[in-house]
Amino acid sequence: MKNLLLSLVCCIALTVQAQNTSSAFHFGYLSYDSALTAMPEYAAVQQSLADLRHKYETEMKRAEKEFNTKYEEFLEGRADFPPSILRKRQTELQELMDRNVAFRDQARQELKKAETEALVPLRTRLDAVIAEVAASYHLAFVLNTDQNACPYVSPAMGINVTETVIGRLKMGTLNLIDHNR
Repeated sequence: MKNLLLSLVCCIALTVQAQNTSSAFHFGYLSYDSALTAMPEYAAVQQSLADLRHKYETEMKRAEKEFNTKYEEFLEGRADFPPSILRKRQTELQELMDRNVAFRDQARQELKKAETEALVPLRTRLDAVIAEVAASYHLAFVLNTDQNACPYVSPAMGINVTETVIGRLKMGTLNLIDHNR
């Protein structure tokens, strides 16, 4: 009987402790992409990347036009070229095509690198704001709900901090968080 009573008291104590512990571990959730794209600086970064992309596209079109012109000249004169000139022109066309393909690949890599580098300061600022919002709400962690990473989040167990974070990013200041839930 004593063991049964002792077990019951232990179960009740563990249940109370679990309830106290669970109430201390709230979590937040947000759409990181929505917060990132809502930043005032995001539009400027996207415009800068669009300008860079346009410059690369312009250069690729110029190189393509140059190749097409040389190819047309090759086609027009190939019947009259001696074999050595024909091979030389074919080699020139192949080298030009290879350079254009290499440039296109390099342009893609450089655009990706430029995008990554341009977003670093925005992501750093966003992460800092998320951390401050989480600290102000005493959250144990904040989940990113983008790309169905978290298909279900119980609103009773967590708090959606997306709008709070976006509001803070637009205000541009830290330490001004609405503590109303």
